Amino acid sequence: MPKRNSLVMRFGQDNVQVSGPVNARIVGSLLPGILLGIAGILFVSFSFRLFEPTLSRLSAHGWWTFVYRPSLLWFSMGMSLLAVRTLLWFSYRPMPPASHEDAPSLTVLIPAFNEGPMVRKSIASCVAADYPPGKLEVIVIDDGSTDTTWAHIEQAAKDYPGLVRAIRFPANRGKRAALAAGFDAATGEIAVTVDSDSIIERSALLAIAGPFRNPGIGAVGGKVAVFNRFQAFLPRMLHVRYVLSFDFLRSVQSTYGAVYCCPGALSAYRLSLIRKILPAWLNQRFLGAACTTGEDRALTNDVLALGYKTVYQGSAVVHTIAPETYGKLCKMYLRWDRSYIREELRLLSSIVWKLPLPALLLTLLEKSITNLRYPVGYLSLALLVTLSISDPWTLVRVLISIGLASLFYTLYFLRSERSWEFFYGVAYAYFSAFTLLWVFPFALLTLRSRSWMTR
Repeated sequence: MPKRNSLVMRFGQDNVQVSGPVNARIVGSLLPGILLGIAGILFVSFSFRLFEPTLSRLSAHGWWTFVYRPSLLWFSMGMSLLAVRTLLWFSYRPMPPASHEDAPSLTVLIPAFNEGPMVRKSIASCVAADYPPGKLEVIVIDDGSTDTTWAHIEQAAKDYPGLVRAIRFPANRGKRAALAAGFDAATGEIAVTVDSDSIIERSALLAIAGPFRNPGIGAVGGKVAVFNRFQAFLPRMLHVRYVLSFDFLRSVQSTYGAVYCCPGALSAYRLSLIRKILPAWLNQRFLGAACTTGEDRALTNDVLALGYKTVYQGSAVVHTIAPETYGKLCKMYLRWDRSYIREELRLLSSIVWKLPLPALLLTLLEKSITNLRYPVGYLSLALLVTLSISDPWTLVRVLISIGLASLFYTLYFLRSERSWEFFYGVAYAYFSAFTLLWVFPFALLTLRSRSWMTR
């Protein structure tokens, strides 16, 4: 047996389900919902009172009604969607993990490019994971790195013979090609992708293998937390955003079996399905250009198109390095937004119609409302800027409303993590409002860009 080094990290506790008397469980479920409902009503009421002077002024200007009335309608629709999401969120529970007796054979794939020593930590966390001996293999693919990455991968393969296999590309070919090589070489029933800048928790592999007991599930996404959250201000803010993105949004999507993006940092797939879609996924093109970003969302779409469910397993946790500078953050969001636009068009044009009726209706509800935030948001921004010139108090009201909305959403964060770090969620709301508004329009105008923008 290869040795398994212990990996000492500062990790959060795994999600634990505590059972208790029925009445206590009912109260425990209803009370947060009641409190959120009260907070939502107060938030909506105060928002309308806050902007009452602005709305009164707008009613006297005819053509502005074409902006603010649709905005109010969209706001009402958004609150209705939030109510539906909240009900589904309360019903979500992680599925039981696999046991040592029924765990499927599993291959972990780690694509790496110029990752340096971090790739070795990623490998070590997978080797140290709790998984039955003989059912686990780790394949690490060096995508033509020009730094010390290959040396660390090679040493890890020597340290864990028979457990870690190494593949090396002589030149950089892109993450899709690296993953495809791993999928081709994999021997497990389940393939798990882990980013080379990420560390999985010891229980993550058994947790992410558990949902595959259901033969209708084709892909499982894990929970992504921020590894370097204590190193800089940006990662602290992003940690709150990640918790909301996974423990809230993906929890909701999981209840109807349509998680739209199983993240590259930690996801699992039935290898038999991947081999069916691998050639088309590897050679995907959009607007005549090869797709080099968003491989995780594209793969998730492919699984949904085959008629399988995609779910979220909140008990499978990975810790990934988040950007610490504004420049790197913008590059990350540009990659995400370009792939979001591409795969959103694909989802809504063909894949959504293959979903079961409940998932179809909920997907159409969510997508129609959330995607309207772009035209409505930018039109409202233009309106508010114009109004602020003649009435500076409009800007003050906007600043207050941003704070109120972010505080409301931190209630969801506090249910997942009872931490004072929710203040960083408020800070992120202001930060994104004033520094990131340009990213989506720029991504829309540069959809054909093939730049990875990772370094």
